[in-house]
Amino acid sequence: MNKKLLSNKQLKTLKSMAHGLSPVVRVGQHGLSTGVYSELDIALDHHELIKIKVAADDREARLQMLEQLAKKSGATIVQSIGSVAVLYRQNPDKQVISI
Repeated sequence: MNKKLLSNKQLKTLKSMAHGLSPVVRVGQHGLSTGVYSELDIALDHHELIKIKVAADDREARLQMLEQLAKKSGATIVQSIGSVAVLYRQNPDKQVISI
């Protein structure tokens, strides 16, 4: 998982901020499509910190999907519990979260 860019204190802050969030992007049975990447980019640009839900039974498949999503979107995986993950990507044009 890509957590190198943020300090432990920043990760802890982001985790606490994400606690009350609901998933805004859902990866369904059809997996990673261009529509999923598009929605992910829009959500990250607008919110910077989002929860996503991945519907995959296999743990390894879920982790691989999350890593692909993070890599392609340029986001950092803050936390992953079960089928829900928290992603963070700072918006260079309009910063929403200050950590």
